[in-house]
Amino acid sequence: MSETQTPALQYRFDGPEDAPVLILGPSLGTTWHMWDRQVPELVKQWRVFRFDLPGHGGAPAYPAGSVGDLADRLLATLDRFGVQRFGYTGCALGGAVGMELALRHPERLASLALIAASPRFGTADEFRQRGVIVRTNGLDPIARTSPDRWFTSGFAAAQPAITEWAVQMVRTTDPGCYIAACEALAAFDVRADLASVGVPTLVLVGSDDQVTGPAEARTLVAGIPDARLAVVPGASHLVPVEQPAAVTDLLVRHFSTAWQPAFDSSTGQTAIPTAPVTPVLTSAPPHPVPIAEIAPAAPDPQATGRADPYDTGIKVRREVLGDAHVDRVLAQADDFSGDFQELLTRYAWGEIWDRPGLDRRSRSIATLTALVAGGHLDELAAHTRAALRNGLTPSEIKEVLLQAAVYCGVPAANSAFKVAQQVIREETTPSE
Repeated sequence: MSETQTPALQYRFDGPEDAPVLILGPSLGTTWHMWDRQVPELVKQWRVFRFDLPGHGGAPAYPAGSVGDLADRLLATLDRFGVQRFGYTGCALGGAVGMELALRHPERLASLALIAASPRFGTADEFRQRGVIVRTNGLDPIARTSPDRWFTSGFAAAQPAITEWAVQMVRTTDPGCYIAACEALAAFDVRADLASVGVPTLVLVGSDDQVTGPAEARTLVAGIPDARLAVVPGASHLVPVEQPAAVTDLLVRHFSTAWQPAFDSSTGQTAIPTAPVTPVLTSAPPHPVPIAEIAPAAPDPQATGRADPYDTGIKVRREVLGDAHVDRVLAQADDFSGDFQELLTRYAWGEIWDRPGLDRRSRSIATLTALVAGGHLDELAAHTRAALRNGLTPSEIKEVLLQAAVYCGVPAANSAFKVAQQVIREETTPSE
C-alpha cells in the first residue's frame, strides 16, 4: 500500500442496497459485533454499515493518530462505494468520530446520534497513562477491567458469556492501535465547537455510566443547537449491549424523524418531536421508559490563534508532562517565579520541544541523559513520566540510564535509577 494512500477500514454492509445508509461506529476496544442486537430492526429501513477500528476485530493494524484520521479513513472507505450522505451513530470513540464528521464534513451527514460520548473524554493524562500501561503490560490488565467500565454489576453477573466476550474483544486488539486510539482521545476536545454542529442530534447515555455519564451528555445537549437527550435506565457505558431494545427503539425514532435531505447551514434544522413515546420491546422484558429531555444551547466560546509560541508551548508541555504536573507548577507560580514559567513555556516547550528535527522519544532520551549528568533528580522524575508517555518502555529507559552511568558517572546513575524505578512502578502498575 502506498504511504500516501488513506487506509480503508474493515467494514460490512447489511440491509437493502437501495436504502439510505446508516453507519454504526464502535467504542474503543470493541468490534462491530457490539451492534449485533440493533441490526435486525435497523435493516428494515436502512442499509447498515458497520466498521472496525484499526487493529480491532482482526482489522489491519494501521494505527490512527487522531479522531480526524479515523473520520478521513471512514470517508475514504465510503467513497469507494459512492456513499455521499448517511446517518451516523457512534458509541464513545465512535461518537467522537461522529462529532468530527459533523464539524468537518457537515455536507455528508444527514443525522447524528451520540452514545456514551463527550466533547472531551476525561483528561489527556488518563488516556496517556492507559497507553503507558498497555505498552508495559500488554492489554490483559485493560481487558480484565473492561466489564467494570462497560456494564452495570448486575448485568455482568447475570450475563457471564457477554462479560467474557467483552474481555476477549479487548485482549485480541492490536496493542499499538489501542495505544494510538488512546492518544487520539487524549487530544480530542471539541467543547468550543459544539455550536457548529448543524444536524439533528440524539445524545443517548446510560443512567449508570461512570465513564461518560449523564453530566457529559448534558454538556453535549447544551452545546449542540438541535440536540435531544435520552437517558436509558439500568445501563452503563456499552448501552447498545446492555439495553439493546431501548437503544434500537430510540435510534429508529430519531433517524426516522430527523433525517435531513440536504445540508444547508443558512436554514433551521428539523427537530426531533418532543412528545414522549414508549419504546416497543420486541424480545426483551419490560423496563422503564428512557427519559428524554432538551437542554438550552450554549454560546460558542472564543477561537484561539497559534502565532505566539506560548500557545504551542503550553500545549506541548501538557502533552509531554501531563495536565496534573503542569497545573501544579503553574499554580505555584507567583509574581517572583511567573515570568520564569512563561519563559519555559514559550521557549523550552514552544520552540525547542516543538522543533521537527527530533521526535519526542529522541528528545526524552536526550533530556533524561542531561538530567542525570546535572543531578537534577526532581526534574528527572517528571521527565521519566514524560518519557513513558512519549513511547519509551521501561527497558529503554533502563538502557538510557546504563549509558548515562558510563559517561555521567556511577553515583549520578545510582541516584537516577532510584528515582526512575519509583516512577515506573507508579506509572505502569494497573489500578484495580
